[in-house]
Amino acid sequence: MSGKHRKTSTLTLALRATGTLAAGLAVVGTVATTANAGIPVPGQDAPKSGPVSAAQAALVGRGVPAQAQGQAHAQAAPKARTAAKAQARRVPTADDAIKKALTQVGVKENRNGETKFQDWYMSTARAKETVKRDGGSIKAYNDAQWCDMFVSWVGQQIGFDHQTGQDAWTVAHAKWFKSQGRWGTTPKPGAIVFFAWDGGKSLDDIVHVGMVIKDNGNGTVRTVEGNTGNAVQVKTRDTDQIVGYGYPDYAK
Repeated sequence: MSGKHRKTSTLTLALRATGTLAAGLAVVGTVATTANAGIPVPGQDAPKSGPVSAAQAALVGRGVPAQAQGQAHAQAAPKARTAAKAQARRVPTADDAIKKALTQVGVKENRNGETKFQDWYMSTARAKETVKRDGGSIKAYNDAQWCDMFVSWVGQQIGFDHQTGQDAWTVAHAKWFKSQGRWGTTPKPGAIVFFAWDGGKSLDDIVHVGMVIKDNGNGTVRTVEGNTGNAVQVKTRDTDQIVGYGYPDYAK
């Protein structure tokens, strides 16, 4: 048995502006407009009053007409909003998840058997929920098996924890996937893989969890796991030890 797996309670199973315009002032003869007034353009109606931005002041200092300034701003703003929305909507791929998990290979427990994954989990709202469910205390996670906390951390890091799940108890995590209709027995890259070292196939037999890197096609699966030899490691596992897989809905 790799890793601690030493707990017996249900808790632990588990422009600035350039130029010389001062405050956006445009001086015509001896009359200065204030920074809160629009900048008039010869041959055009004066713009409506309003604050002059630093960017507009810089453009005026370079002789850019106010109308062109407005057009440039009107064109840039929607593009910026579109880019921000696209970034917010981006769905991670399985490869994103695997790459993030692999960056942690070699991370080990400290002399007290603790890791950053346990520290992170204890800071989450989810930890309060799982303590309420399983009993014990938040602090007890520092001395608990952390394979599931590692998987949960990876999901949070890629902004996909609503799909990868967050838990510290492997059995409950697997049951959550099944309740979501995202459970099966086919190894897929990025899938969350649940193990029972004795070969059991019941969800209640699960004692360990990791992430699939690839199906080797020969009855084994390559995985990345936390709490394996007290560290994050890449392993090759026999499918006879696998109870099943949870499937996050990654982008294709």
